[in-house]
Amino acid sequence: MTQNKKSPALQRLTLPAAAVQRLRKAGIFCSPGITIEFQQASKRHVLRGRESGGAVKEFGHYVTFCGDGGERLPWFVRPDSLTVNGDHAIVIAPALVSIEAVRVEHTYELLIARHELRAEKEGARPRIWSRVVFRGWQGQLPLDLVEKDRSVAGQIAPEFFTRAGEPRQLPAQFVDGIHAVTAAVSCRQCSHSHFLVEPSRRRQQQESERADETEGRTDKDQETVAAAIG
Repeated sequence: MTQNKKSPALQRLTLPAAAVQRLRKAGIFCSPGITIEFQQASKRHVLRGRESGGAVKEFGHYVTFCGDGGERLPWFVRPDSLTVNGDHAIVIAPALVSIEAVRVEHTYELLIARHELRAEKEGARPRIWSRVVFRGWQGQLPLDLVEKDRSVAGQIAPEFFTRAGEPRQLPAQFVDGIHAVTAAVSCRQCSHSHFLVEPSRRRQQQESERADETEGRTDKDQETVAAAIG
């Protein structure tokens, strides 16, 4: 598995043709590609990604998306399907971070990349510019997340090493997403989204965060007033 370094417009895991063929033969269809779309109402370009993929017993391939700080994003639509291990949710945002993984038995490949829109000049159609955040080769996780150890799926990630055999630290802000995609590449007959959330849940989370911030400011103001009176 190698990484495509020719174009800054797309960073994704590049698999050998034989691997792609085997994934398709097993009925696993992962779509890491991102497209540029134009919103007429707001007159702006956005990125469109497809959380997709799944697994069989021996291997899996999955991609999900999150915000720049690793936060969960709301899906735009969740398409119903007669098949499994394919598209699970569509996300639309001005910028995206993709988390893509491939599993073969207990060996994992991982790629985290940031994607944003850039225009070469004002008024021109923007292009997708990507940069790698983390690339892990031949990570190891000696557990059977498909069956025997399924109870810990979503709470654990493979361990990656340098060529010299030293452990590599995963980027902290994306650990939740890495846990989710690790579970997803062991989710046999996958038919659901592992990391994108329904829009109502995301709004509730944002409102809760704003309420916590407001409460924190109120407590601080009260402390200031009490200090002044004292």
